[in-house]
Amino acid sequence: MKVSQREAAHRAASDQEMIAWVDHHDQPLGSMPRAQLRERGLIGRGTYILLFNSAGELCVHRRTLSKAIYPGYWDVAAGGMVQADESYELSAARELEEELGVSGVQLTAHERFFFDQPGNRLWCAVFSAIWDGPLNLQPEEVCEARFIGVEKALLEAAEKPYCPDSLAALKRYLESVANVP
Repeated sequence: MKVSQREAAHRAASDQEMIAWVDHHDQPLGSMPRAQLRERGLIGRGTYILLFNSAGELCVHRRTLSKAIYPGYWDVAAGGMVQADESYELSAARELEEELGVSGVQLTAHERFFFDQPGNRLWCAVFSAIWDGPLNLQPEEVCEARFIGVEKALLEAAEKPYCPDSLAALKRYLESVANVP
């Protein structure tokens, strides 16, 4: 599979988006282009939306090869970088609609955590939503998507390349809902 011209153009535009830049305590420091933030090893903000259907299955999708990080990987969450003028909540709603074509759903906020890997340093906000309608995939970012059981997704993640940041979000979500009385 090769990167289409459409994907390459989308990636170039994405790299220039102004992203919220924060410190180790998630306090705003300003904004800068996404590519520059990544290249300099600075911290941004990201959203992770775990999309379930009413049967409790999780939407997993495969990222296009044009993605700057984790190209071609499977992902357990829709989401992305929070733009300079956005809250986590606005970013989550925008990303869910852009990537999977899902809008008008109630987003439930869960926790925030710091994820730190070379090239991917983020304060992460985790959300969940339930959707039984059709998915409308953004071709520049998503190759395919399907709903599967959470356990199956975790088993697949041991055998296939899955995004480590969204897996961290899923695992933290699962721990938090397991601790709810």
